[in-house]
Amino acid sequence: MRPSSARRHWDGSPVQSPARRSLRLDPDSPTGLLRCAQRGRCRECGNPVEWYHRVRDRPVRLHPRELPVDDVPADYRWHVSSGLAYPAGDGSAWCRLAHAVVCPARDADPAIVPTLTKLRQVLAVNTRRLTDIGVFTLTTSTDQLAQQLEDSCRPARPVVQLLYVRYLAARPVDEIQCVAQTRQRDRCTHKMLTPDRPAGVWKLVPATATRGQLALPAEMMALYDLSSLPYAEQLRWRTQRCPQHAAAPTAADLALTDWEPFDPIVHYAHMHPRLPTHARRPRPGGDARKAGRR
Repeated sequence: MRPSSARRHWDGSPVQSPARRSLRLDPDSPTGLLRCAQRGRCRECGNPVEWYHRVRDRPVRLHPRELPVDDVPADYRWHVSSGLAYPAGDGSAWCRLAHAVVCPARDADPAIVPTLTKLRQVLAVNTRRLTDIGVFTLTTSTDQLAQQLEDSCRPARPVVQLLYVRYLAARPVDEIQCVAQTRQRDRCTHKMLTPDRPAGVWKLVPATATRGQLALPAEMMALYDLSSLPYAEQLRWRTQRCPQHAAAPTAADLALTDWEPFDPIVHYAHMHPRLPTHARRPRPGGDARKAGRR
């Protein structure tokens, strides 16, 4: 009698292993991502948030849990459909809420209902707990002022040129994050700008979108130029992968790339006529002139 090839426990019962399921993308998926909700933490209060993409707009931070529609005014309701967030209700008994409405680090909206005020208080207590255990550091007003002065010279959405094409990034250059999936099935936390790789150069260039397009008259803008980098390095920036995941092309993407084709007419508000690396120097005797005028 031939012995059974099936695996068995010590008592002779067969070992039942669950069938493996492979992740597949829906052909009708508008984003083409393995996971639509990107987990993160609010930089102002430290509470958990979920990032969702929108149609032709920047991603939005939503509260991680659904709320009954009776507790949320109609103007504050969000819903998620096919991995995209929409600022409206979907007719169901539940809805999502933008984190900015209940963020304890921001000024409270006097129009919010008592239920959202209680949620805001719960998040404030959680911020205090995260601060006490050292997980989150609450920024002071002095730090916020220094950050605002630094951000005033740093474009929030810079124009980047790579592979002879100009793009509008969704975040500052030093905050662009890798979109690949790690072995723990989370998004990679590494940044694109690394000290061991060559970086781009800030330049003042005419306001054009691509080669051959006419520039706006008398318009100069700050541009982060990556054209001098090798082709492989520019391709790594275009696919938005850190050096480790650039060497592993089989890793899936958990987020869309931050690049949007630049148009000087559509994106005129994001054009900056001054280099972010240029610091303004106070004019000698400026305070004395102001005192004399007074």
